[in-house]
Amino acid sequence: MLEQQIQHLLVAVEHELRSAVFGIDELNLIKKLQRPPWTLIGELEFHDTQKLYPVHFLLFHVLYRLRDTLAEVGENLTISPMRISIERQDTVGGNGLPGSVDSLRSFYLDLSQYELPEDAIDQMMNNFWAGCQNTGPGKPETLQAAKVLGFDSIPDSFLTVKQAFRRAVMQAHPDRGGDTEAIQSLNEAFSVLKAHFSQMMEQS
Repeated sequence: MLEQQIQHLLVAVEHELRSAVFGIDELNLIKKLQRPPWTLIGELEFHDTQKLYPVHFLLFHVLYRLRDTLAEVGENLTISPMRISIERQDTVGGNGLPGSVDSLRSFYLDLSQYELPEDAIDQMMNNFWAGCQNTGPGKPETLQAAKVLGFDSIPDSFLTVKQAFRRAVMQAHPDRGGDTEAIQSLNEAFSVLKAHFSQMMEQS
């Protein structure tokens, strides 16, 4: 049953990615898979990590399987929560399977990780970017995250990021006319920037 769902997702995800010329973030890809003609994902509370995790895991399992397939025909699949896109491999070099994310690839291709205890899910979602090799997000993902929080470029300090994040979350709060999906998007952007500044501190 799970494998059948994965096969349907492979078709739908590749179709949506080829339609998204400049790529798409994880949240919007999930929304597209929820809508017709796909309707492969049910209703979600985006702030509930326990319910979001199985969807996130299965989607990334599909993405890593698709990336392996595309690499065989000279295409590269960029995978991150902030930007997922198909590109010609000659624009990135190598074989489309960068070693820096191999630990994540191993994790998501292991279907035994589909169901995890609550504390393990919280740890994994909080440290998504770290993986097993403490690799940080790339510049395109970091810049996209900065834009989600209202910056034109990557800020110079994490304090500035925290202040912008707090303001944005307050404005996106449901009591002020916002919604939980907007807050989830802000949380993802904040996590990316937090990983970016953590990596900078380690390198300094």
